[in-house]
Amino acid sequence: MERRKVQVTGGSTFTVSIPKDWARDHDVSAGDEIAFHPDSGSLLLSPVSDDETQRGTFDITGMEGDALTRTVMTMYVSGFDILVLEASRITPDQRRTVRNATQGLVGLEVLEETSDRIVVQDLLDSSELSVHNAVRRMRLIALSMLDDAVTALCENDHDMAEDVIERDDDVDRLWFVVSRIFRGSLRSPRTAQELGVTRETCFDYHSSARQLERIGDHAAKIANVALELDEPVPAATAEALGDLHGDAADIVDTAMEALFAEERDDATELANRTRESVLGIDEHARALDDLLRDLEPHEAQHLGLVVDSLSRCADYGGNVAETALQKAAPAPDL
Repeated sequence: MERRKVQVTGGSTFTVSIPKDWARDHDVSAGDEIAFHPDSGSLLLSPVSDDETQRGTFDITGMEGDALTRTVMTMYVSGFDILVLEASRITPDQRRTVRNATQGLVGLEVLEETSDRIVVQDLLDSSELSVHNAVRRMRLIALSMLDDAVTALCENDHDMAEDVIERDDDVDRLWFVVSRIFRGSLRSPRTAQELGVTRETCFDYHSSARQLERIGDHAAKIANVALELDEPVPAATAEALGDLHGDAADIVDTAMEALFAEERDDATELANRTRESVLGIDEHARALDDLLRDLEPHEAQHLGLVVDSLSRCADYGGNVAETALQKAAPAPDL
């Protein structure tokens, strides 16, 4: 850390010099513009560039399937606006994989395809993105998936179960959007300022979005169990599963309310209530496990997975509550 004295010029203008090494490392010279960004009691500065577009190039020679999909997703989350994928010859399978990957990400479009390269561009305006709205949307989808998954299981509704599994892609798309926004806020003070939330808040949203993405995964897992069973769940077991689901969903819902609460007292009260509710989930789950012992081994095994998934969803709600408590806590002075 370097210290510089603030000076007054012209009687009313405060000035401070910038370190020469930093200026050289970032190609800043006399006459260039520097942007200043207020950030929670700090003032961040960055060079002003005429072209803010981030372009990334990657050699995909020999890369197939999931590895190629993950490459596209990683470049997207890392914040590249233009993705250039190159190889001496791009195969038809690689083209299909890239197209499928772009369809699973918000805002990406394939702009150019030749024998040796594919150019993909993010068409979203970053200034119009809202991490707050993205997380709210994740909450609605994940909880509706969980509700429908338990209903599909208890009523042996395979169509509904398949619909739940398909909706997991919607949660994943939003998760990648939140991850992209979060990483952008860490990398660029300008991006953080455009979001209208502090980087700490963005981190809290990102952490909570991860919990919601996992809840979506467990809803899909329950839906897959529903597809494995050929008969509706016995009435007594279905009622017990419904009660456990209701408790888990309430925990997640209350935790999210705590996260979004504007008043610190409200957030703290809701988060603490959530944490207390999580403590009762294990006892509830154990009682349900005792009930499953009276079922056929095949059915009991599958429904045991459902109990585990619902318990984990409650734990994820508890994690969100912990994040909400940290968000509501007073911040130390810098």
